Amino acid sequence: MAKTLEITSLTNPRVKEAVRLRQRSHRDESRLMLVEGYREIKRALFNRYPIETLFTCEAFFMGTHEGEIIAQAMAAGAEHIVCAKEVFAKLSARDRPDGLLATGPHIERTLSGLALPGDALLMVAESIEKPGNLGTILRSADAAGASAVIVCDACTDVNNPNVVRASIGTVFAVPIAVAPTEEVIAFLRERRFTMVAATPHANALYTEPNMTGATAIVVGSEQYGLSETWLAAATAAVRIPMLGQCDSLNVSAAATILLAEAVRQRIALSPDRIPAPHTHE
Repeated sequence: MAKTLEITSLTNPRVKEAVRLRQRSHRDESRLMLVEGYREIKRALFNRYPIETLFTCEAFFMGTHEGEIIAQAMAAGAEHIVCAKEVFAKLSARDRPDGLLATGPHIERTLSGLALPGDALLMVAESIEKPGNLGTILRSADAAGASAVIVCDACTDVNNPNVVRASIGTVFAVPIAVAPTEEVIAFLRERRFTMVAATPHANALYTEPNMTGATAIVVGSEQYGLSETWLAAATAAVRIPMLGQCDSLNVSAAATILLAEAVRQRIALSPDRIPAPHTHE
């Protein structure tokens, strides 16, 4: 089992190094990322993500199960560092920390590294600018049982702490690949995926395409929508009807609606896909 250390100084090099991981340049250089929060770390451990260091501060604990998280992380080989309250406050990026923060390796996977079933449901996100939106898309993809999320022409680092937070840790549950648009299109064509592109300018509604087979739902940037490359490559372009004054939804909301429609179609085809209700975490 890994060891436990204690840090009481705000100028400790380990603290400075962890704080620097909020910057993308340092994450890219070190190939490490931050994972903060009880739910996020619990899900990381459940999915066998290899936590390297776990920082804790009992003064911030909000429940009674933190000890289980610490024990699981240490049993898996993580170093445990107990922090003074002011030290953990410096480490945390949250207004109300819960006393648990970890570091671990980058999430990195190529298209060729994806293991996909014949009827795979994929979520493809092009040029998503906001970490919160990408995290929410991951959470929705997990809820829909998607086989993977593919990020193309990435504007947001998938290892951003805000992606982890917005995803509630599902960034560790859903396989993620990052690749240029042209490579993703070639990958999907080779595997005969139906590519459903979301755009407010489409004539067809999002309920029209058959999404029960191998399907990739494609959404674009918040500001510009999908590129012409994707719109030209898509099997079907669809829109969500807008009955108010706005002409489009937030990209994560649109992705959630399309994923839910794919799930509805698949359950209608095979009712045995309906899972039992989740118990409270």
